[in-house]
Amino acid sequence: MPAESGVRTASSAHPLLRRAREAVRTVEERTPPHRDRAVDGLRALALLAVPLGHWMLGGFTRGPEGALHNASPLATLGFFAPLSWMLQLLGVFFLVGGYSSVLSLRRATSRGETAGHWLRGRLLRLGRPVLGVTAVWAALLPVLSFLGVPEATLRTGAVLVVQPLWFVAVYAGVTALTPYCVRAAQRWGGWTAVPLLVTVAMVDFLRYGPYGQQVPSWLGLLNLLPGWLFGYQLGACWGVGRLRRGGAAVLLSGGVVLFAVLLVVFDYPASMVGVPGQTRTNSHPPSLLVLALASVQCGAAVLLHGWIGRVLRRPALWAPVVGVNLSAMTILCWHQTAMLAVAVPTARLGAVAGLSTAPDSLGWVLARLAWLPLFAMALVAIGSVTRRFEPPWRSAGRGARAAAGALAAAFALYAFAVV
Repeated sequence: MPAESGVRTASSAHPLLRRAREAVRTVEERTPPHRDRAVDGLRALALLAVPLGHWMLGGFTRGPEGALHNASPLATLGFFAPLSWMLQLLGVFFLVGGYSSVLSLRRATSRGETAGHWLRGRLLRLGRPVLGVTAVWAALLPVLSFLGVPEATLRTGAVLVVQPLWFVAVYAGVTALTPYCVRAAQRWGGWTAVPLLVTVAMVDFLRYGPYGQQVPSWLGLLNLLPGWLFGYQLGACWGVGRLRRGGAAVLLSGGVVLFAVLLVVFDYPASMVGVPGQTRTNSHPPSLLVLALASVQCGAAVLLHGWIGRVLRRPALWAPVVGVNLSAMTILCWHQTAMLAVAVPTARLGAVAGLSTAPDSLGWVLARLAWLPLFAMALVAIGSVTRRFEPPWRSAGRGARAAAGALAAAFALYAFAVV
């Protein structure tokens, strides 16, 4: 009798643990046997790298009246540059995106859907969360101003909210090219990525070569499409079965060599993201160094695919991957808001280590690491409410959707003025 009572007491003492186990078991039971867990795992890894990268590679300084201004540890802490190589996983994200789009389009056409209908559905899935976050921020700005938040802080917030949304526009653009990517991949395989690499190399030569001072500054924009399409096209090749382990090994080894040559011989900036005060940047628009890193990441992802799939057969590891994938756009759209939700109120308390102190020392790094769990908790709390923007807005009337569109447009104008 005492033993049975002890069992009941231990069981009732951990309700959260019981719920977690039940959730893990439910996710495992609902996962189809044919589900490619490795691809979902790679997507989750690339997604989580976005908030972690922005939270670690971005900081604030506190100005007069507690106003927050953007700052970056990359400006003074040189060892952060290699960290950006590990946190900038857009090559993996585009690879998985291309792979998944091929399979999704194939399933849609087998059901009799047109490519246009399929594309419309994909774009709506991308657009709804963006419309939601920008509409909410448009409504928040006057409220925060009324509550005494400095105008400079509001401008900083707008910049941070817009920062990850450029990716959605780029991803929508390459997604629209999926049918053409598939045809090219089926015909020429991995060779279809070579012209994209060569195009970026030529534009970089014109920008940074001996005649770089004579070319217009907008020339780098020519790298936007081929630069980000590179990983997506490799994903399409993978999806149609034209990128296997041999090709992946070539991508990995060739990418490592090219990356090293660009850094050591051609003096490319080491950071994969923009650094305040530097005239050259690798990511906006993408340089050849970005493609070299994407080549390494894509090659490694394909080679590790089988191992990752086996690891994610463990239900306790698989369940979080499912959760991240189900909240992909919520994480992307709201992670900067989560950081601001912590930083803005504390700015009234004065300079707080790791939040509103200059990101220029190892002490800041350690303090920022300590803040990461709170950022994550804020994102979970915000996401529990804003995740409703991801599914179709069936309950919202036409007037509500029109109001959201008007608010989003207003925020876009404000952001355009301050960014």
